[in-house]
Amino acid sequence: MSNESYQVIVLGGGPGGYAAAFRAADLGLKTALVESRVNPGGVCLFEGCIPSKALLHSAELINETRHAAEWGLTFGEPQIDIDKLRTWKDTKVVNQLTGGLGQMAKSRKVAFIRGTGTILNNRQLEVALHEGGTQTLEFENLVIATGSSPIVLPFLPKSERVMDSTAALELKDIPKRLLVLGGGYIGLEMATVYAALGSEVTVVEMLDSLLAGADPDLVRPLAKRLENQLKEVKLKTKVTGAVEKGDQLVVSFEAADGTKSEETYDKILVSVGRRPNSRGIGLENTKIEADKQGFIPVNPQRRTVEPSIYCIGDVAGQPMLAHKATHEGLVAVEAIAGHKVAFEPAAIPAVVFTDPEVAWVGLTEREAKEQSRKVEVAKFPWGASGRALTLDRPEGLTKLIVEPETERILGVGIVGKGAGELIAEATLAVEMAAVVTDLALTIHAHPTLSETVMESAEMFFGQSVHVYKPKRKK
Repeated sequence: MSNESYQVIVLGGGPGGYAAAFRAADLGLKTALVESRVNPGGVCLFEGCIPSKALLHSAELINETRHAAEWGLTFGEPQIDIDKLRTWKDTKVVNQLTGGLGQMAKSRKVAFIRGTGTILNNRQLEVALHEGGTQTLEFENLVIATGSSPIVLPFLPKSERVMDSTAALELKDIPKRLLVLGGGYIGLEMATVYAALGSEVTVVEMLDSLLAGADPDLVRPLAKRLENQLKEVKLKTKVTGAVEKGDQLVVSFEAADGTKSEETYDKILVSVGRRPNSRGIGLENTKIEADKQGFIPVNPQRRTVEPSIYCIGDVAGQPMLAHKATHEGLVAVEAIAGHKVAFEPAAIPAVVFTDPEVAWVGLTEREAKEQSRKVEVAKFPWGASGRALTLDRPEGLTKLIVEPETERILGVGIVGKGAGELIAEATLAVEMAAVVTDLALTIHAHPTLSETVMESAEMFFGQSVHVYKPKRKK
């Protein structure tokens, strides 16, 4: 096919890629979006954030109906139509969102080219088209947004019984016994879903705690609740092998003290992390070299060592979060358009959509200790929250990490129902360099869970209305 030239080509249609393409078009730049899927959306919309949250909502509802018996509201055991649940997830959620993005691309006059791209040099991209054949595209600027892929463990058998997160979200069936490898956010979210749907779920984690990046006091309420939802959580334990025998998998474990054991499962879900998709995209044809982890180095404008090539999202470095990728995409394109911009956020929130949810932003207490940084921590227990008690969810906690000299809020952590929504105010506080008084004097609606943010600020001064804990005199 004849060459086509664009001012901006975006390689990859995930949350960073389609955001970059749409902003480029809005700025009047001739733009193409190269993506292998039928519509924009990437892993997040097709196989990650969105379908997992749809299933997590279903899991939460199932658990809520069971919990309601404690209030005198008894429902029959849920009758789960897995085919209908899968169809709702795929058609009413995923397809509707991704189809809408496809229509928005057309409305913005973004050329959507379905295929797989390989960089030929600092001005050309070859696309293996989905319908067959290839096309060479010329660009003034290229934005790499190729995302990441699940890490594969080579010692596990190649079998449909060994799933990654993508396969788990397909929800082909509900295994009686499921082993989840990895106690990070993906593993715990999917463990929550399958446990609610009826699987006996075991989670195995090599480290000594779940959610290694979060503070222990935020993980504790979740871990306690998981004790009732899951069959078992194996910490400080590694999987050394697995053998498929008939319709089962025999898995070998080794504990920290060297003790070895075997157990049988119907399926395994591998969720031990993701690696950036920097291989096979033609970097060798440019000056760009990925680092040892596979990330592509970029400057604050998300520009690589090739002045005409930018990089955003998972492939550009940690954290691998959709909302981080989106903002990087906007920065990269605005830099291309000549705007004075830089990706220098003070706060990128992280949310684990388990039950309860765990969310944090800015400096964690764990990081402060590792950095030998002096901080003060103020905590408000949800047991003192009227709204949490009306929901029968008093296990939550809201905490502030504060710089003592300036009383600036350096970080916030929340565990509890709806923590993912509550973290937005905290993110703004960290980003805007708010001080504790700013939160304490902001009137929050009553009764709400958001009050716990205000009351955690009051706790810092030892003046919380609902908790008597005077501040110690220095």
